Amino acid sequence: MAMNIDRIEEGDLTEEDNHNQEEESSKIKSQKLMKWGLLLLLSCICSFIGVTGGPLLLRLYFLHGGSRKWLSSWLQMAGFPILIIPLTILYAKRDRSLPNIEFFASRKLLFYASLIGLVQGIDNFMYCYGLSFLPVTTSSLLVTTQLASTSFISFLWVKQKFTPYTINAIVVITMDSILLGIRRAGDRPPGVTNSQYLLGFFISIAAAAILGFILVSTQVAYAKANQGMTYTIVLQFQVCLAFFATLICTIGSLINKDFSEMQREASDFDLGAKTYYLVLASNMVVWQLMFIGRVGIIFCTSSLFAGVMSASLLPISQIAAVITFHENFTGEKGMALALALWGFTSYFYGSYRNSRRQSPKPHEATERDTQPTK
Repeated sequence: MAMNIDRIEEGDLTEEDNHNQEEESSKIKSQKLMKWGLLLLLSCICSFIGVTGGPLLLRLYFLHGGSRKWLSSWLQMAGFPILIIPLTILYAKRDRSLPNIEFFASRKLLFYASLIGLVQGIDNFMYCYGLSFLPVTTSSLLVTTQLASTSFISFLWVKQKFTPYTINAIVVITMDSILLGIRRAGDRPPGVTNSQYLLGFFISIAAAAILGFILVSTQVAYAKANQGMTYTIVLQFQVCLAFFATLICTIGSLINKDFSEMQREASDFDLGAKTYYLVLASNMVVWQLMFIGRVGIIFCTSSLFAGVMSASLLPISQIAAVITFHENFTGEKGMALALALWGFTSYFYGSYRNSRRQSPKPHEATERDTQPTK
């Protein structure tokens, strides 16, 4: 602005030209903000579909005759080839005057994605194992404990600032899992023993803790990529992550002979063989939408917000499970749900208060702070 004033005084730039430049700059900023908002909205929609629909589809598989844990974890990641479609379109429409680094993910970023993908594959198996012994309502409540691990790891790794509202959210969300563990007898699905329920209970909590690590490590990978992050690069990151997660689950499925048992499971499936394969295919698509939404939310905001967004969809998942599977919604679950909602409300209110002095988003900071040293 000061330079423009100097140029006006020297006669190189008229006031009308200066006004036009300011309008053009304001228009560009508005367009960028609109694109950011649209991307965040689409990511939230994908996350909504995956977080609410994914557990229901997996539970449907286990309730009606499915029993293969490695296969069910494989389904969560194996749908990643659908991402090739948008990547191909974006590649065809790319600006060819820009260097390849502006479109293609760096080797360093893909290396981080492969490591995170290996951890994601193990986490998927743990989640499926826990869900096979728990109702969706209970499993969903336990998964919300990932907010505690996400907050703690964010504090240690990316120096996430804690507020009284954040601490309050962590405490009450932790309390809801303790509450569920106290009264477990009336919550066991038919055919599940007490020891199996406990095993599923603690494995679900461990899977939630690992999920917190995955969310934060994804944000860190973006920041250490040594390149400006774009959504195209984020999609490539997700493809690489999903490939290695699928690889882990494929190895587990082959060792456990899950693929060879699919035909037998399909013939014994309560809802019929066609429905069995439809359930498997739906799992692949819905879970991939959830993962696409998650990396998009981290790209637009932060890992902690992605964790809160995922957990904030809990009430919808709870209601859907009660309606779909007629699961018992006990008083303990109601109290746990109230505590979870209290925690989410506390977090969002604290975020709102701090939004005016928010630090730059991870992908914006990358372009300025993580350039390679010469």
